[in-house]
Amino acid sequence: MKFAIIAAGEGSRLSQEGADKPKPLIELNGEAMIDRLVRIFAKNGAEEIDIIVNEIHPETKKHVLELKERLDVPVQVVCKTTPSSMHSFYELSPLLKDSKKFCLTTVDTIFREDEFGRYIEAFKNTQCDGMMAVTDYIDDEKPLYVSTDTEMQITGFHDSLGNFEKSGVAETSECKYISGGIYCLSADAIGVLEQCIESGQARMRNFQRQLVASGLKLKACAFSKILDVDHISDVEKAEEFLNKSGKCC
Repeated sequence: MKFAIIAAGEGSRLSQEGADKPKPLIELNGEAMIDRLVRIFAKNGAEEIDIIVNEIHPETKKHVLELKERLDVPVQVVCKTTPSSMHSFYELSPLLKDSKKFCLTTVDTIFREDEFGRYIEAFKNTQCDGMMAVTDYIDDEKPLYVSTDTEMQITGFHDSLGNFEKSGVAETSECKYISGGIYCLSADAIGVLEQCIESGQARMRNFQRQLVASGLKLKACAFSKILDVDHISDVEKAEEFLNKSGKCC
């Protein structure tokens, strides 16, 4: 199983607030965020780790190439500036096509390692087309709400609870989770991604909606808490969360 990291964002909010490093290199308890993900992925049996970085911050590419030399797991690096996370995923997709199953995440997604390990094992053993990490902890400026049925099958992705209530699935589903930005998918999802790019769509949430519209079977896997690091204040919050949860739990 392959793992992939989207680390091509500009991190503009962090830099505007005084961050002196690109987002992937910002440290949480002494460990760069991108290093943390690579370590966790290797621990969970990654056959290969594919990473996209942008051309704006060459120090990130340099760091990843140096990291690559120290690892036993193969690492592929794509350097390209993209307009969105979905386009970054598209640039990584040629590296993921030959993997029946893969896990993709953004570089600033912070989670408990034990929960992530259980999530990966669950996906390896499932027959569904995808398994999305979700949480009922909401600390996001623009959360993507995820509706599920009683079996945790995903029935839709919604920009707001109001949109969920207006949707056709509200009678058979509940909507208490939001997307955590971790996506475990089968190779069939690549075809849906290509359709989204061809039709001019540009957001990961629209890609996720298209997965449902295309009939792919998605399940939700609940995490206790997932954080994003978008602001300087989020760094301290993430460190506190990791200190409480522990590295290996």
